[in-house]
Amino acid sequence: MNTAPDITVPTAIAATDQTKAAAAPRIKLLSHGFSIDHPDPEIGEQLMANALGVADREAMHGILRQLVKASVSGESPDEVNLSFMISMVKSIRPRDSVEAMLVAQMVSVHVMAMRCAYHLANADDLAQHDSAARALGRLARTFPAQIEALNRYRSHGEPAITVQNVSVGDGGKAIVGNVTQHARVIVSDKKPASAARKAAGSRRGHGSADAKREAQA
Repeated sequence: MNTAPDITVPTAIAATDQTKAAAAPRIKLLSHGFSIDHPDPEIGEQLMANALGVADREAMHGILRQLVKASVSGESPDEVNLSFMISMVKSIRPRDSVEAMLVAQMVSVHVMAMRCAYHLANADDLAQHDSAARALGRLARTFPAQIEALNRYRSHGEPAITVQNVSVGDGGKAIVGNVTQHARVIVSDKKPASAARKAAGSRRGHGSADAKREAQA
């Protein structure tokens, strides 16, 4: 299979339950590119598309080409490294093209960070040590930011809202918004002073009624 098939219209890849559950096939690196290592090319493309979270061949091949380039060790792509990256993408389970691109970046940043950690551990002089340390620091800060971005995207940018124990008095108006979980919210249209006087009067009324009943007894 060519690395860039001549397809002008994106071809949707329908995934079955079996292909979703199966492991992603390995990528075989060739002198002129790469191919999906599977006895059935169509099923191999389905499996790879499911693993990468994309819906058509063009998106699948685009993400694969980028991962192949990011897997370079020395001057050549590394099949073992590439298999690891694809496995990590599949384990995060991207659900659309945006998540597929972000997850591919996350996996690539992790790989780059570990390379910088290797160079830092094997630095021959102070210049190499400082360069590797700075690069590792930037990549290490980028990775959790990408995780946060993915979580925000998956939750549509809004935190979960939970409202419990809400009491609304007669004639009161409730305002719906972000409410801290487990908070007790009491909504009333009475002013604080007026509400306090009413509550005090109610307590005095109950006290008088109790005294009257005791006197009659």
